[in-house]
Amino acid sequence: MRRLASLTLKQLRALEAVERTGSISRASEELGLTAPAVHSQLRALDQTFGCVLLSREGAGKFHATPEGAALLQAWATAEAGFRRALQRIDALQKGMAGSVVLGVVSTGKYFAPGIVARLRKACPEIEIVLEVGNRDTIIAALQDGVLDLAIMGRPPREPAVEALSIGDHPHVLIAPPDHPLAGNGDLTADDVLGETILMREPGSGTRILATRFLDRIGEGKPYARAEMNSNETIKQAVIAGLGIALISYHTVAEELRSGRLVTLDLPGLPIMRHWFLLNRADRPATGATRTVRDFIAAERAGFLPNWPPVRTAAAAPGRDARTE
Repeated sequence: MRRLASLTLKQLRALEAVERTGSISRASEELGLTAPAVHSQLRALDQTFGCVLLSREGAGKFHATPEGAALLQAWATAEAGFRRALQRIDALQKGMAGSVVLGVVSTGKYFAPGIVARLRKACPEIEIVLEVGNRDTIIAALQDGVLDLAIMGRPPREPAVEALSIGDHPHVLIAPPDHPLAGNGDLTADDVLGETILMREPGSGTRILATRFLDRIGEGKPYARAEMNSNETIKQAVIAGLGIALISYHTVAEELRSGRLVTLDLPGLPIMRHWFLLNRADRPATGATRTVRDFIAAERAGFLPNWPPVRTAAAAPGRDARTE
């Protein structure tokens, strides 16, 4: 260990240059040092290891002794490691490497994997960690500093964030295609409040929005509700005929397109909100975080299902045209 403590990069560079060029004078020119300085570095190495590391016969070229060859091999390995480290540091500083934790509310899990896949293709040296949870969970993770970036609806009051709108976020009222209210263009608030409303759990942004909407149109009238803890469960429950639901269009785009679900027309629908990309305002972003943020910002709505939905000529008569 004492020998390692005595080694310097200058000594190792001098050893390699003299062995490669075969001459102290040529090595000194290459290194930008005087010949005595290079000779001094070699002498210090010999003293450290207690043996001659370079030798030559007469006025011939210097060549490595077995001990010198062993040290040069180790230096070649170390130098390659240093070069890789420098490349990594350069990539980190330019934002092309590193790790970014992206939090997404559960409603966004239907398009968030596509964002991650495209990021990995565009920035293969950046590790993207995707965290999914309801609104309260994602806000708490932002507060605790667990997340670098987050995608959700309405930005929270705390913690302080920088928010960028990345696209429209419509919410629609869904029912199975054979529901009595399907295709009825004259629906009233009482029609809707007479149905069982399937809702997300407390802490969900979708639940907050649905509750506010129903309280507004019903002016506080009570209605039957059933609570479920995921959008997927709600979709399947609506398809099965257990009730209707106000839900993000982005969670049901495929079911609407295929006709397994339809939207119900009611004044005030769809409710249009926005998706926001958030980062803590009080914390400097790493280079990798800035790269990911810029990538998502450039794509924006390109990550989201089309709105309004594309109509198709094959739509069956009487089917809600917005399901296509």
